[in-house]
Amino acid sequence: MKTIRDFDVKNKRVLVRCDFNVPVGKNGVILDNFKIRQTLPTINYLVQNRSRIILMSHLGDPGGRVVERLRLSQVQKKLEKYLGKTVLKTIDCVGPEVQDLVRKMGPEQIVLLENLRFHPEEEKGNLNFAKKLGSLAEVFVNDAFASSHRDHSSFMVAKFLPSAAGLLLEKEIRILTKFRDHPKKPLVVILGGQPKGVEIKLKLINQMTRQAVVLLANLIADELEKKSLKLDQPEKVIFPVDSIDGFDIGPQTLQIFRDKISQAKTVFWSGPLGKIEEKKYSHGSLQVARAIIKSRAFSVAGGGETTWFLNNLGLADKFNHLSTGGDALLLFLAGAKLPGIEVLKSV
Repeated sequence: MKTIRDFDVKNKRVLVRCDFNVPVGKNGVILDNFKIRQTLPTINYLVQNRSRIILMSHLGDPGGRVVERLRLSQVQKKLEKYLGKTVLKTIDCVGPEVQDLVRKMGPEQIVLLENLRFHPEEEKGNLNFAKKLGSLAEVFVNDAFASSHRDHSSFMVAKFLPSAAGLLLEKEIRILTKFRDHPKKPLVVILGGQPKGVEIKLKLINQMTRQAVVLLANLIADELEKKSLKLDQPEKVIFPVDSIDGFDIGPQTLQIFRDKISQAKTVFWSGPLGKIEEKKYSHGSLQVARAIIKSRAFSVAGGGETTWFLNNLGLADKFNHLSTGGDALLLFLAGAKLPGIEVLKSV
């Protein structure tokens, strides 16, 4: 798979698939800008190489129609703040007005396309829509690891343009592949978060128990038992033994987790262990984070709530790698092929 460094991008129109799918409040204000900041190295690289930079992303789930609070205007403002440059935003992501604007771009200029999911074709993987997006540029770059598990049109642009991985995608693949295939042992995996999509977490559990001990928070453990989902190696999965009001792991479970973490050489953590938006139920997650840091194990964490929690506590830089991925991260570590990455390998 080629990376952005393999191309001469000087003066070229480069279309970058980003993941700016950040949490927003009811008024459209961005609540966590982690994903935006992680894409800056790729954008800055293109600026330094005098490219004409076209950014595209989805935000939320508008259902193929325009939803005002899901416009990318707030993302535009954040990008301008971090880059110290003007970022133009289009009123749509395709169409004659967009074509006209990108044709007039000069070197180092940045244009942000409007929310891709305002068009129903995006989520359907429509190749005609992908071709329209591709017609805006001369080179395509995928820098959206967190969405690369989706077979959406914006990733299929790789079928129509010379294509490469951006610096963020390259970094995620490099670090996570090493973690998945050659971890230092003992390896400990900690899984929390919401029970929705527990089947994806089950894939990871069954993959990881080949070489790791897996520690489960209450909601995930309850959902596995409720659905009678089969574990390949149940003896390597540790279920919680107590809780605090059902909203956090209890003291006995926390001590078991600490003991396992203290022996680890590598730790992976995805999903908070309690209802972290309420301080009294965030204790377990905080103590586990501290235990991981104290262990000095090689540490990888990911998932939107987990990265938000660590960033808010000022602990993010204590981890070796914070991934932008949620489901994409779990599927990649479970050995699944992600369409947005596979299409880059095939061109």
